[in-house]
Amino acid sequence: MDIELRNLADPTEVRTFEKGRFELYEVGGRTLGRATYEPGWRWTEHVGPTAGTDLCEVGHVGLVISGQAVAKMADGRELVMRTGDFFYVPPGHDSWVVGDEPYVSLHIVGGEDYAAPSDSAG
Repeated sequence: MDIELRNLADPTEVRTFEKGRFELYEVGGRTLGRATYEPGWRWTEHVGPTAGTDLCEVGHVGLVISGQAVAKMADGRELVMRTGDFFYVPPGHDSWVVGDEPYVSLHIVGGEDYAAPSDSAG
């Protein structure tokens, strides 16, 4: 393996859906994801129908760059993720943007499976 560099302005792949996009960056055999969701975005409304599941079935480890979002587990537990928060959200959740600012986060784990066109996981 050789030394590699990828700029955030040049994603490897972009997955788009209503009120959002998920950019993938492959480097060093690893994948980083960047989620950008507009106010009003909700997983169950804007990604779930394409994924074919009631909840997101991908686990995420990430860092919130800006904005706020809620992750709500199937059992009702909720977590508000804010700028600067490092998070883990296990499979089996819904998520939505809070407030009138776009939500942006980097996904260190789980990005490669998120909102994949042929993926039924979420």
